[in-house]
Amino acid sequence: MRGALHPLTWWVWAGSLAVAIVSARSILLAIIVVTLVALTVHRNGRGTAWSHSFRWALIMGMWVVLIRTAIGVLVGVPIPGRTLFSIPVFPLPTWMAGVRVGGGVTLERLTSTTHESIIIAGVIALIGAATSLSNPHRLLRSLPIMIYEFGVAVVIATTVVPQLVMSITRIRQAQQMRGQSVRGIRQWKKIALPLLEDALSRSLDLAAAMDSRGYGFSRKRSRYRVEKIQSGEYGIACASIFAIFIPIPFVIFSALLPLLVVKSRNQAVFA
Repeated sequence: MRGALHPLTWWVWAGSLAVAIVSARSILLAIIVVTLVALTVHRNGRGTAWSHSFRWALIMGMWVVLIRTAIGVLVGVPIPGRTLFSIPVFPLPTWMAGVRVGGGVTLERLTSTTHESIIIAGVIALIGAATSLSNPHRLLRSLPIMIYEFGVAVVIATTVVPQLVMSITRIRQAQQMRGQSVRGIRQWKKIALPLLEDALSRSLDLAAAMDSRGYGFSRKRSRYRVEKIQSGEYGIACASIFAIFIPIPFVIFSALLPLLVVKSRNQAVFA
């Protein structure tokens, strides 16, 4: 896989950027970082089952912005300022003093709620980017022996949704080739049973594969490692960690760095 970075590098990079935008608390910075990360995902997407995780993370982030803003407008602690509009007030018990449902919605309250929701959406997008860019099987091979079983559980948990999306897409394509309608809520009844059958078949195949290979780990292991972290990947990790403590100068540079490293690797391969 040309230009592919180590999976742990992607997670350190995305996690550090997420911490950096939370600590910086800047909407503009969060939007710039997510835009650069989206460009990185677009350039390094491999068309695999997990490569669509970033798109679903963006959709989830937009829903978070809408729901968090709506809840912040309807329920919350009153913030003084310029009143934009008012909604009916619902009385609450005395033990909930300080919390109000309804009332005047100020510009400061709306701005604060939107600010928090965009930061949360940015963190979700960065986690989705790490999931989309890192091959879970390569990530599993890179984990230390002491957390191997924990890593197996995490990898299985993070690949459930991509596998379901891939199965649904395959089932809908098969039904479409047979001339069946694949649109509408009622058509999900025709997808549910094949989806359950496919999930059960995958589970049985996974159990058979794990049993044939002797699932678990042994204390006696080889020192050979297929996945090695190279100098460029160390640079990405270090720059991302620096961005946590000094967000403004380093976070944009850290978001751009994987594009430069992957581009230089591809040029070296084709040279």
